[in-house]
Formats: sequence, structure tokens, C-alpha cells
Amino acid sequence: MSITDTRPAIRNRPLLTPKRAEMLTLAANGHGDKQIARVMGCTLSTVKTQMRWTCRRLGVDDRTHAVAVALRLGLISLSAINIPAPDPARRPGRRAAGAAR
Repeated sequence: MSITDTRPAIRNRPLLTPKRAEMLTLAANGHGDKQIARVMGCTLSTVKTQMRWTCRRLGVDDRTHAVAVALRLGLISLSAINIPAPDPARRPGRRAAGAAR
């Protein structure tokens, strides 16, 4: 008898929670962990932990593969979230004036 035979709740739950699907959607749209944490209002550590559990749940080794699997399975969509337009006054990789280090 397998573990899923004795635990039907595990077998019937969705592959991704709404929060993990949102994080993976943000990653699929090019956001890094720091940006995801900022958008979702959580810590960087939370994002890294949730991504690790998401990869484990999908049976993959990294977030790129997790995004590919989630897209293929229809768990996330690239059109599900709008990517904010970059601030033209700020060059990539540069801190805003007066930003704390």
C-alpha cells in the first residue's frame, strides 16, 4: 500500500498553492527573488523557501525547470501578471539616489 492510498487529501490537493503559483508566475515574467519579495510583501528568505518547496512539489531541480513544467501543465500563465514598465530615470543595476546600502 502506498502513502497516497492512505492519505487521499495529499492526492487531491492542487500542485501549487495560489501564493506559490503567483511567485512562479512572477519568476516566469523575469522577476528575481528580491523583486518577488517586494511585490508579494514577504521576505527574501520566504521566497527562496517557497521556490524550493515548489520545485520539490513539481519534481524538478531548479526554478527554470519549474516554470517550464508549470507552463506546460497550465498551472501558470505568462499573461497572468503585468510586468511594470521600467523607470526610465533609473539604469539597470544602479541604486536610486539616496538609497540605503
